Amino acid sequence: MIRIIKLKAEDTYSIRKEVLRKNMTLSHEMMGDHDSDALHLGIYERDKLVCIGSFMKAARTDLSGRQYQLRGMATLDSSQGKGYGKLLLQEAEAILKNKDVNIIWCNARLVAIDFYKKMGYQVMSDVFEAPQIGPHYVMYKNLKQIREEKTKASLK
Repeated sequence: MIRIIKLKAEDTYSIRKEVLRKNMTLSHEMMGDHDSDALHLGIYERDKLVCIGSFMKAARTDLSGRQYQLRGMATLDSSQGKGYGKLLLQEAEAILKNKDVNIIWCNARLVAIDFYKKMGYQVMSDVFEAPQIGPHYVMYKNLKQIREEKTKASLK
């Protein structure tokens, strides 16, 4: 049995350290972790936290509307391939849509590009190097556009 719940920032740190910051000197804490409007979600498989994602209110000048940045999304190696990332991202998108967020964007690692594309995200930058981590692309998803398309479809 799995369940998705809201977490405190501190609850995400162990998976961030193990998956995202392994063998790095970068901090597992991220700017915005403790902001009042930050959203941290986790998936528990039985009683073990196996997948996390953090979403912080952050705007890019090349995107318009109310924006959140996806940061620190990770799944333990032993739980990868089970669709947990997809479930967590869908839950976050639903929560953020209800807060009238228009755009979710992220700095996506190369290994995650295909995952985000399957989830409806689009690449919007050239590749760039994140120190100690490696190559990334900026990607985004327009939640407002999806909402409008669903509304039009229901009116037909």
